[in-house]
Amino acid sequence: MTDKQEYVQLTLDALQQAEIRLTDKERQRIEIATFGLPDYPLSGLQLLTYVNSPRYCAKELVLFPRQTCPEHLHPPFDGTPGKQETFRCRWGEVYLFVDDSSLTQNDASGEPVCRVPEGSEAWYSCTGYVRLRPGEQYTIAPNTRHWFQAGDQGAVVSEFSSESRDELDIFTDPRVNRLA
Repeated sequence: MTDKQEYVQLTLDALQQAEIRLTDKERQRIEIATFGLPDYPLSGLQLLTYVNSPRYCAKELVLFPRQTCPEHLHPPFDGTPGKQETFRCRWGEVYLFVDDSSLTQNDASGEPVCRVPEGSEAWYSCTGYVRLRPGEQYTIAPNTRHWFQAGDQGAVVSEFSSESRDELDIFTDPRVNRLA
C-alpha cells in the first residue's frame, strides 16, 4: 500500500468511527491536503467535499491525532466578504484557534493546549481558542485568521460554509501551497 492509500484508509476509518457513511464515489474523492509542507501528516488535513457552489459548501474534515491545519484566512472575493464557515465536531475533539481576543488563551494549568508544528512557530499568531467536542460547533467570520489542531484521538469535523475558493486562501506561512 502506498502512503497515499494508507492515509485514505485512515481517513475512511475515522469517518466510520464517526458513523459517517459514504457512497463508493465519495470514497474515491477523499483529498489528502499536504499544503506542500514537508512535515505531512503532522501538518495537513484530509477532506471530502460533498458540494461547493457559489451559494454554499459542505465538507467532512478529518484530522489525525494532533494533526494541524496551518493558519490562514478566507479573504473577500467577487464582491463577497469571503468564506464564512461553521465547524461542527462529529468525533474526537478539535482545538480551533481564532483571531478573537475574547477566546480562552490557555488551559487551567496555564500550559498551552496545543503545540504548533516545530519550525513553524513564526507563522502562527492566533492564540485564543475554542475546544469542540462531538455536537459542538463554532462559526468563523469571513476574513478571520484561524488554524486548528485535533486532540489526542484525532477528529472528524463537518464544515458548512459559503463558497469555498481554496486557491484564494491566504496562509501566514509562505511555504504553504494549498493546491499542492
